[in-house]
Amino acid sequence: MKVTVVGAGAVGASCAEYIAMKDFAAEVVLVDIKEGFAEGKAMDLMQTASLNGFDTKITGTTGDYSKTAGSKVAVITSGIPRKPGMTREELIGINAGIVKEVTQNLVKHSPDVIIIVVSNPMDTMAYLVHKTSGLPKERIIGMGGALDSARFKYRLAEALESPISDVDGMVIAAHSDTGMLPLFSKATRNGVPVSEFLSDEQKANVIEETKIGGATLTKLLGTSAWYAPGAAVSVMVQSILCDQKKMIPCSLMLDGEYGESDICLGVPAIIGKDGVEKIVNITLTEEEKAKFAEAAKAVRDVNGDLKF
Repeated sequence: MKVTVVGAGAVGASCAEYIAMKDFAAEVVLVDIKEGFAEGKAMDLMQTASLNGFDTKITGTTGDYSKTAGSKVAVITSGIPRKPGMTREELIGINAGIVKEVTQNLVKHSPDVIIIVVSNPMDTMAYLVHKTSGLPKERIIGMGGALDSARFKYRLAEALESPISDVDGMVIAAHSDTGMLPLFSKATRNGVPVSEFLSDEQKANVIEETKIGGATLTKLLGTSAWYAPGAAVSVMVQSILCDQKKMIPCSLMLDGEYGESDICLGVPAIIGKDGVEKIVNITLTEEEKAKFAEAAKAVRDVNGDLKF
């Protein structure tokens, strides 16, 4: 099966690398607008194939979307990265135009494609794809919750001083510094609620560090992170291509779920060969419900700036 990754920068190349190394896709096509850039990244990655033991073919193209024809999954990472001090919301003016054009090109050559949106502000870009692509809603998935949940589990393991494999946790709502909702009430260590191990102060610190996880890395790196986003995408793509039916928090178009409609927000869902197979409704505390509603309001405000 063919996977297309649009945007051959650090995040896009990381997506291609993790997908190839897991060796579940026949081909990965990298697309970029910079002359020779995707081709160079693809060649460099292919030269690791014998070293890393994968047979996935990686190719690159400068803006030729005919090379993406027949893609089962396409990942949109294109757009400008977040700079230090820049919020995801500030990216909307530039990235909306890019994402809309990319989506049109992908659908033209792969009408049955499942699109994973990575470009920020992600919830709003996913909403834009819903409004402009003509694809059914189960084939448009925003990648936010998978990454945010990984960062949540990292911070939980750090606070618990435990192996990260002991820890489970989930982040829902908006993929933003203020709208992210780490579900501390559902977090466990080997099935035991983490609240039995952590103080209120530790809990508050874990939640805060999770919410500013992306901004922390941007400050340290001078640009957006790429390893964890690439790994998060690869988990989603593998769940689709291998029909794993994993439950992954994703930004999805809601139609009454969690009390919201006509908006893309992070919620847990079963991801399989057809994309979103089912949105999973979980019980939230009253505090979590209120924070979810606050996140929805903030995303709607950003969506209001979109021009279709």
